[in-house]
Amino acid sequence: MAEGTKTTNYDASQIQVLEGLEAVRRRPGMYIGSTDIRGLHHLVYEVVDNAIDEALAGEADRIVVTIHKDLSVSVRDNGRGIPIGPHPTQKDANGKPMDAVEVVMTILHAGGKFGGSGYKVASGLHGVGVSAVNALSASMLTTVRRDGKEWRQEYQRGKPTGPVKLVGKVPKDDPWQRGTQQHFVADDTIFKEEIDYKYDTLVQRFREMAFLIRALTITFLDERDDRETSFHFEGGVKSFVRYLNKSRTVLHPPVYTEKQMNGTNVEAAIQYTDTYTESVYAFANNINTVDGGTHLTGFKSALTRTLNDYARKAGLLKDSDPNFSGDDVREGLTAIISIKLQDPQFESQTKSKLGNAEVKGQVESVVAESLSAFLEENPREAKAIITKCLTASRAREAARQARDLVIRKSALESLTLPGKLADCSERDPAKCEIYIVEGDSAGGSAKQGRDRHFQAILPLRGKILNTERARMDKILANNEVKSLISALGCGIGDQFDVGKLRYHRTIIMTDADVDGSHIRTLLLTFFFRYMPQLIENGHLYIAQPPLYRLESKKIGIQYVYTDADKDVALKPLGSDKVTIQRYKGLGEMNPEQLWETTLNPDNRTLLQVTVEDATAADRTFDMLMGDEVPPRKRFIQTHAKEVRNLDV
Repeated sequence: MAEGTKTTNYDASQIQVLEGLEAVRRRPGMYIGSTDIRGLHHLVYEVVDNAIDEALAGEADRIVVTIHKDLSVSVRDNGRGIPIGPHPTQKDANGKPMDAVEVVMTILHAGGKFGGSGYKVASGLHGVGVSAVNALSASMLTTVRRDGKEWRQEYQRGKPTGPVKLVGKVPKDDPWQRGTQQHFVADDTIFKEEIDYKYDTLVQRFREMAFLIRALTITFLDERDDRETSFHFEGGVKSFVRYLNKSRTVLHPPVYTEKQMNGTNVEAAIQYTDTYTESVYAFANNINTVDGGTHLTGFKSALTRTLNDYARKAGLLKDSDPNFSGDDVREGLTAIISIKLQDPQFESQTKSKLGNAEVKGQVESVVAESLSAFLEENPREAKAIITKCLTASRAREAARQARDLVIRKSALESLTLPGKLADCSERDPAKCEIYIVEGDSAGGSAKQGRDRHFQAILPLRGKILNTERARMDKILANNEVKSLISALGCGIGDQFDVGKLRYHRTIIMTDADVDGSHIRTLLLTFFFRYMPQLIENGHLYIAQPPLYRLESKKIGIQYVYTDADKDVALKPLGSDKVTIQRYKGLGEMNPEQLWETTLNPDNRTLLQVTVEDATAADRTFDMLMGDEVPPRKRFIQTHAKEVRNLDV
C-alpha cells in the first residue's frame, strides 16, 4: 500500500448497523435501482404489485391507482386487507408485540409470501416491498378494511407517527367493504429531480398487468389533468397478442392454451403475421423476464419441434429440405408466454431471467400439445404458417450467403470500412463516438468541425431502407445499411457482438425538419430490430442541434432549441434589435457553429435512447413503420396538434 493511504483504527466500533429502514434511505439505489424518474415510478410499481398479488390469489378483482394534484399517489384494492393484530414474534422498543400492519410497513422482507400459506403465487416476492416505499416517502398513510372495520396508521420517512388506530365501521353500502389503500408522497430529499409521474409510462405497465391477469380491472386516474383509463381483458394473454398485432396482417386466429402442470400454471398465445420481425415476450409471475429463461427455452423448443414434425408429416418439407431453424419458425411470430409458479428462481437481482430447471419441460409439453392440435384441426392455417417458415428459411439462406460474402471481403483491411467514413485516430472504443449524419452537406460541416481524435463522422445519402418491411437478405444488400454495419463493426442480428463495437457512443444527427425526423425514425427502427443490444447497453444517442441562433448587443449570441425556448429568450429583450437565424438544416451551420452547439462535449445536449417497455416499443414501431396505413393515420390525427417545429 502506498505511503499515506493506510487506514487506521479499523476496529469493532467502526462497524455500523443501520436500524429499521435507515439502510433504504442511506442507499436507495440498492433497493429501487436509482433515485431518478425510473426509481420514482418503481415506488408505484412496488405498491401496485402488492395489490396484484391479492388478485393472483383470487382475493381481489379491482385496483384503483390515482395520481393526485399534489403529486401524492394512492393505490387501492378490494383484497383481504393486511392482517390486523399483534405479531407473534416482532416486538417494539418497549417490548410490546408490534401490530402486523406496522411489521409489514416498517420491516424489510416482512410479508405473507415467505413460506406461509398466505400466497401460493406472488409477483412481489422478489421485490423490495412496500416497506421500502414507506422508507422513501416523506409521508405515507395505510388504510386497511377487514371484517367490517377500518384501521389506519401514518408514517413519516418510514417511521410511525402513532399506533395502528381503529377508525370505525365500514358503511354497509360502501362498495369497498374490504382491502388495503396505500397513500404516499415521495420524499423530495431522496428524489431530487422533479417529481413527475409519466402517464404513458404508467398506462403501459397497468395495461400489461391487466392482460396477464384475466378478469382483473385496473383503473388509473390522473387528477393533474382529469384523465382516466380502465383496463379489463377477459381474454388474458390472447387479448395481449391481439393488441400487439393490431397494426399487422395476421395469418390465423391466436392459438391459445392454459394448463396446470405439476403446480405451474402455463398460459401461452401464438399468432403469425406477414411481418419479418419476431415479437415474443415471456413473463414469470407477471414479471417481464427480458432475458428469457427456462420458460422461454421450453416455448422455443416446442415451437421448432412441433412445426418441423407437422411439416414433415404433411409433406410440406421434402426429404431434401433441411429442418426449420428456430429463427425460421419465429419470423413474423407474435407470442406471449406467461407462467405462474410458487418458488421462482431468478438468475439476477433485476429478475430478468428465470432459472427454474423444471419449467422448461412443463412449458414445452403444454405448448407442443396445444400447437399440434391446432395444426391438425386447421390444415389451411397450418399450411399458411409452414409456407411462411419455408419462405423465411430460403431468405435466411440467401442472407447467410450475403453475410459470408461481407465477411470474406472484410478479411482485406482496405475493404473493412466504408469509404465515406471519416474515422477518428483514437483506438479505444470506450473513448470513441460516431455521428451518423444526414446528407453530404451536413457531413462536410461535421467532418470539419469535429475533434478528429475521438469523433468519427458517417454521412448517409438520403433515407435508408425501412427495415420494418424488409427481410435480412434485402437489408444486407442496401448500401447505406452496409456502410452503417461496416462502420460499427459489431455485426447484425444473431451475429451481433457488442465486444467488437468500434465506438461506444453512436449518435444520430439529423435536420430539425420532417425529413430529418423520418430519417431518425428509420435509423431507430433499424437499431431496435437488428441491433437491440446497442440500445440495451446504453450506446445509442440522438444529437440535439439548435433550431435558432439569436444575436443582440444585450445577450450576445444565444442558441435555442424550440420555438417555446425562443419566445422565452426574446421576452425580456423587449424592443431590442435581435438577429434571428432559423436553422432548417445542419448544412446551414458552419463547422465552428456545429462544434460549438452540437459536437462539443462541454456544450452539447445528447438524448440517450432507452426502451422502458419492449412490448410498447414493438407495437409503436410496427404501427409507424409497418404496412398497415389506418393505424398510422389514426396516430397522426390524434397527435397532430402536439407537433413542434413543423416546416410546411
